[in-house]
Amino acid sequence: MEKATTVDEELIHHLSNFVSESRNERFAQVLNNRTRQVSVVLEDIYQPHNASAVLRTCDIFGIQDVHIIENRNKYTLNPDVELGSAKWLSLNKYNSEDNNTISCLNTLKEKGYKIVATTPHTTSCDIDELTIDQPTALVFGTELTGISDEVKNNADEFVRIPMYGFTESFNISVSAALCLHSISKKLRSTDISWQLSKKEKDILNLEWLRNTIKKHQLIEEAFYAKKAM
Repeated sequence: MEKATTVDEELIHHLSNFVSESRNERFAQVLNNRTRQVSVVLEDIYQPHNASAVLRTCDIFGIQDVHIIENRNKYTLNPDVELGSAKWLSLNKYNSEDNNTISCLNTLKEKGYKIVATTPHTTSCDIDELTIDQPTALVFGTELTGISDEVKNNADEFVRIPMYGFTESFNISVSAALCLHSISKKLRSTDISWQLSKKEKDILNLEWLRNTIKKHQLIEEAFYAKKAM
């Protein structure tokens, strides 16, 4: 590891000594494949199995940010399905407003995200045709009724997954997996600057070390006490 030059980097360097070399290498590898060019928005998902499966899929495909809208349904996880993936992701919950959907979408638009809603019911492009040169927030709706009218009225684009059978739609966790597979593959084949900045990587590296090391607070206290001497 390179010599640390700031306090945060020094702390990361110090904490990295408390995990194995292979774990540090794994952190670096995953961080190099993380992106915020694409984020996932989940609106009112109520089945823990689906909620957990989507998080697992986001982690696998390198999607760092998941935005969770809780209007009528509280978002809950099934640990047997998510397999610890939640602790590696940045989960942003919206549950304090009268209309949490609008709050979430406005927040993302202010950050420069294009809102892309997944639905088979409107004029839309196939997921493989979606352009991702602009930061993109992919919105998935609740299990029974799909995206809300608020999403439909505020989306910039709509995408669909081609289907050829009698069944109207995919399960949401399957839909997310298919969409993110397509987008992840496309992202990595372009010259778009999709990777995280060094600062973003450092912040996540520190979070992941803290999630890994038992009693990291005591280690950090001793580290800063020694620096203050």
